[in-house]
Amino acid sequence: MLKNIKIFFKDLGIKDYYKSWIYQKKLVEKIINQKKNIIKNTSNYLLFVEHPHVYTLGRTGNYKHLLLDKNFLKNLGASFYKTDRGGDITYHGPGQLVVYPILDMELFFTDINKYLRFLEEVIIQTLRIYGIKGLCSKGETGVWLDVGKSYTRKICAIGIRINRWVTMHGLALNINTDLRYFNYIIPCGIHDKSVTSLAKELHSNIDMNDVKNEVKKAFKKVFNVKLINISN
Repeated sequence: MLKNIKIFFKDLGIKDYYKSWIYQKKLVEKIINQKKNIIKNTSNYLLFVEHPHVYTLGRTGNYKHLLLDKNFLKNLGASFYKTDRGGDITYHGPGQLVVYPILDMELFFTDINKYLRFLEEVIIQTLRIYGIKGLCSKGETGVWLDVGKSYTRKICAIGIRINRWVTMHGLALNINTDLRYFNYIIPCGIHDKSVTSLAKELHSNIDMNDVKNEVKKAFKKVFNVKLINISN
């Protein structure tokens, strides 16, 4: 694993899910083309975004885990997409930080499980700043609280895609998320565990920018990279 790799960072603000998906694909294709042309210093990106209300279903997800029809979906003001990421169904919306690393893993390591554990560790380190103990749950990707107890709950979902060792999609950390939207799905296809947010755990709304800064710090530390802000 190389040290201090330069990663282009961009905060997309509030952006439609589909448009963000297309943007990711363009960046992935750019990196793959660089690899085909044997460019060693491929471009790598870290994207932050908040999406308007949307439900997304992963490649192997079950449509039955969406518990509403098209009319109810429209009344909620939410969209739905079947995507090319791993995992089952999840919700994205305002107050949730979605993180999309677009990375050439051949610069780091070619181990999917290790990559997932790194993503989890970024969030675990972030939560620690707020006095919350985030944990991994065996056999269940993401970051959880009180694992092994009857009230285990998920605070961060993870779903990725890797093409020619270039990553896309990523993680979604519930900060000030309206958790009622999770009532209309079986999150990640898991029936017996609930979902939580930073605001719910701390009984107060949280400054999104503060959390973003902590996630950036943790990402730089865990992946041993340097972030370079870009505007386009």
